[in-house]
Amino acid sequence: MKVAVINDLHLGVRGDSHIFLDKQKLFYEEVFFPTIKSEDIKVLLVPGDVFDRRKYVNFVTYKKAQTMLFDELHELGVDVHISVGNHDCSYKNTNIINSVDLLLDKYDNITVYDNAPVELDLDGCKVMMSPWISPSNYRSSMEAFKNTKAQILMGHFEIEGFEMQKGRLCDHGLNKNVFEKFDAVYSGHFHHPSSHSGITYLGAPYEMNWTDFEGRRGFHIFDTETREMEFVANPFRMFHKLVYDDYNMTIDDVAALDTSLLSDTYIKVIVNNKTNPQIFDLFIERLQQAGAADVQIVEDVAILDVGGADALIDEAQDTPTILKQYMSGVEIKHDRERAELLLLDLYQEALAI
Repeated sequence: MKVAVINDLHLGVRGDSHIFLDKQKLFYEEVFFPTIKSEDIKVLLVPGDVFDRRKYVNFVTYKKAQTMLFDELHELGVDVHISVGNHDCSYKNTNIINSVDLLLDKYDNITVYDNAPVELDLDGCKVMMSPWISPSNYRSSMEAFKNTKAQILMGHFEIEGFEMQKGRLCDHGLNKNVFEKFDAVYSGHFHHPSSHSGITYLGAPYEMNWTDFEGRRGFHIFDTETREMEFVANPFRMFHKLVYDDYNMTIDDVAALDTSLLSDTYIKVIVNNKTNPQIFDLFIERLQQAGAADVQIVEDVAILDVGGADALIDEAQDTPTILKQYMSGVEIKHDRERAELLLLDLYQEALAI
């Protein structure tokens, strides 16, 4: 029996950006559902973070989530099992109020696990689905892990020693020894895929910020007989970094530039050599004409001299990150989070205009 596994959907990411929603829709239409149909998959496991916002869901995001994903799963007769993630829960100390329970209860093919872990029998293979572990369900979760006969565990875990982002290790959370009785543990939460000690972070299905750049994105198919986890890649990228060097570049080279994959994407142009302003302006104009959502130009030669292009790329930040850093230095008497969200919403509205 083959079972689909997808986690960290984050519907409504980046302030309910329609650009990100459209890219997610493209993934589901062109990659996810064609695979579901060709493999005749009737069970889907979702280890957390269906929606992005902890406190509320935008109506447009919710409607698009229904039409591009949940309605289709219902129509295909796919049995969906969702363990809530931290982004699905309104409170940090309990999972009792969560967006998945509230917004998807009309679907009779969806089962939500928001309290204690639950053991599933998938064609003879026992898989335990665990929701986000908060103070209110920690004891019951540890007890369930101890007593279960399931050899496979899937959930939304924060485990010490694993990569939260590429090159950045988590220095808090659960000890990996908590899971040592299981043959395999598959988790959402950290978007960067990694694996060791029998624990695998599956990674997010698509790029959502610059830290996801050039990371492996997609979803998985779990074979209950062989217990192998097959990766299905998502070819649609949201972020691109282009190195500009016009030392031997001509206007014809700019005209021949392939921009077919740059529409509604975020681009950073890393300038190595800019000797011809006319060619440079034409190059940037080509990117803008391609319909890029955002084009940033980085030409700090000093950083290039010190650490090379890779160091410069690491220094480059996307606009929402810069806005958030700016807000962190502004004195705000009332709701800081609301002010930050308002600024990001204004930014997204400006992009749309």
